[in-house]
Amino acid sequence: MGESKTVHSALVTYISMISLLTLCPPFVILLWYTMVHADGSVLQTYEYLKQHGLQGFKNIWPLPSAVACKIIGCFGAFEAFLQLALPGKRVEGPVSPSGNKPVYKANGLQAYVVTLITYVSIWWFGVFDPAVVYDHLGEIYAALIVGSFVFCIFLYIKGHLAPSSADSGTLGNVVIDFYWGMELYPRIGKSFDIKVFTNCRFGMMSWAVLAVTYCIKQYEENGLVADSMLVNTVLMLVYITKFFWWEAGYWCTMDIAHDRAGFYICWGCLVWVPSVYTSPGVYLVTHPVNLGTQLALSILVAGLLCVYINYDCDRQRQEFRRTNGKCLVWGKAPSKIIASYWTTNGETKSSLLLTSGWWGLSRHFHYVPEILAAFYWTVPALFNHFLPYFYLLFLTILLFDRAKRDDDRCSSKYGKYWKMYCEKVPYRIIPGIY
Repeated sequence: MGESKTVHSALVTYISMISLLTLCPPFVILLWYTMVHADGSVLQTYEYLKQHGLQGFKNIWPLPSAVACKIIGCFGAFEAFLQLALPGKRVEGPVSPSGNKPVYKANGLQAYVVTLITYVSIWWFGVFDPAVVYDHLGEIYAALIVGSFVFCIFLYIKGHLAPSSADSGTLGNVVIDFYWGMELYPRIGKSFDIKVFTNCRFGMMSWAVLAVTYCIKQYEENGLVADSMLVNTVLMLVYITKFFWWEAGYWCTMDIAHDRAGFYICWGCLVWVPSVYTSPGVYLVTHPVNLGTQLALSILVAGLLCVYINYDCDRQRQEFRRTNGKCLVWGKAPSKIIASYWTTNGETKSSLLLTSGWWGLSRHFHYVPEILAAFYWTVPALFNHFLPYFYLLFLTILLFDRAKRDDDRCSSKYGKYWKMYCEKVPYRIIPGIY
């Protein structure tokens, strides 16, 4: 069994694990309740809970209903079918610590287009009303919380009994194994990749479907869609389109290539993404803000620019790796560091680290436009309530933590070459500041 290291210290890992395992599920329900039933006001929810205590919290918590399970089941089955059935280019992931090269079928963009067209069509032709999804949102989240927990237990057992590759193993502790995961690349059969399903085809896809749902719900309630809702939905959809356009690149990132499939990643993608990431849209359903054409367009253009810069950062690095550094970056030959490292089998390999273009500004500059894009699709909600901005706050903490984890990992992987890299690109995320 391959050993794997956690990046944070044991105590921090324990505290964060136990708190996430216990606090995230109730938080998802409270977020939904506050957005939908308490006018988006944290204060109102707090007053209610103060008055009614634990019983009040039990009253809030919806039970998973048959309708909710049916909606989740149909969506999950549809996405799994598309993942297996749609044609796509064969793509290889990065070499894993055990020397494996995972192979994928890149059909995310096709699945995304088919999903959105199907969803809008079944609404348009009166087969299914997406407003039903909004009306049963609490029950859907409740069902996802339970279902995803069971799914994570399945992953834990599978990792013990039938791992898909040598990139798996135990840290000798049940809680840590359950939380961080046992396997790096779990699959069902040869071709159904579980992480591609949870992260991309369920998580990211549900974000898009829910964004459209909120738009339709507002339209059905008010007979029109407010410009704030349009800006929010368009920016989210453009961002998600960019994600699926670049999905094969995502398979080379930390989420897929380094984080194992456990509660942290899988529960996050199955529950946290559809509930927290979509929350600005949930708020806007019942708070239609009219921004006016000028303000709406300004926010839209700024948001689109951020999504484009985020895409261009990733594209630049991908192109640089693909051509082995023989490409132009901002019209010039790129500056780079050739870093060699050892795999767990004792082989020596080398990587190219790009130190010019966007990647010369800071080591994780692409997180800046990503955080700004999230700000621009939340700001149509204006500033009456803090809660729509929770996603923005969460994303900022997540990306700053990820940048630190990535730096720590690279530092132990590349040693002195990483030091040279940090001297050349001294800032971690925000050029000149951090």
